Amino acid sequence: MPAPRPILIIEDDAALRATLAEQLTLDGDFTADEADSVSAAEAKLADANARYDAILLDIGLPDADGRDFCAKLRRDGRRMPVIMLTGADGEQDVVRGLDSGANDYIAKPFRLPELLARVRAQLRIFDNSEDATFSVGPYLFRPSVRLLTEPSRNRKIRLTDKECAILKFLYRAGGKPVSRHILLNEVWGYNSAVTTHTLETHVYRLRQKIEPDPSQARLLLTEAGGYKLAPAALGIGQA
Repeated sequence: MPAPRPILIIEDDAALRATLAEQLTLDGDFTADEADSVSAAEAKLADANARYDAILLDIGLPDADGRDFCAKLRRDGRRMPVIMLTGADGEQDVVRGLDSGANDYIAKPFRLPELLARVRAQLRIFDNSEDATFSVGPYLFRPSVRLLTEPSRNRKIRLTDKECAILKFLYRAGGKPVSRHILLNEVWGYNSAVTTHTLETHVYRLRQKIEPDPSQARLLLTEAGGYKLAPAALGIGQA
């Protein structure tokens, strides 16, 4: 199963923030981190180990306007989906929020299932956009164009559709092993003609492209009847 996706909730209403965090994490699809102000959010985003796949952002924060903060996030090059939570849903308020760089907005009071559906929808859009860039070891991974770039060596590595799908699914697993059968089903779908040998061949070719020494894999590891990306390659501390 893919690892839960980290969401940052920036909301000064403590009760609402706690409810959002509880509901987001209920089915295991997401983890939630919380901030009650822009300054608290900036501190969390400044952490080198922090990674957020989406942000829920209240407009009315005690130390700043959420729309101004959203615009700053975009200026700083942060491209993850931002969904604004607003008590003002007049047309001008909506337009100003979207103009600041927000991907979507939802007016309070809102139904939690609708909010969760919007988060999932924005993540699906983002994952398939050219803005989606993920760090894997020394590489920047852009699934939308099936490309790995290695800035330190000014190198580009083209991936096949299947190599890209394997790498993307392992990335989503957050450093946890994924069995061969799950990878087969996720990448090829149910197809009785496709065997684990097919997967192993694709992994072998992927290692030839991304490993400095393919005979001593350090990024794409074999483990527990399957494969995983090394936690260190994802910037995840080993437990």
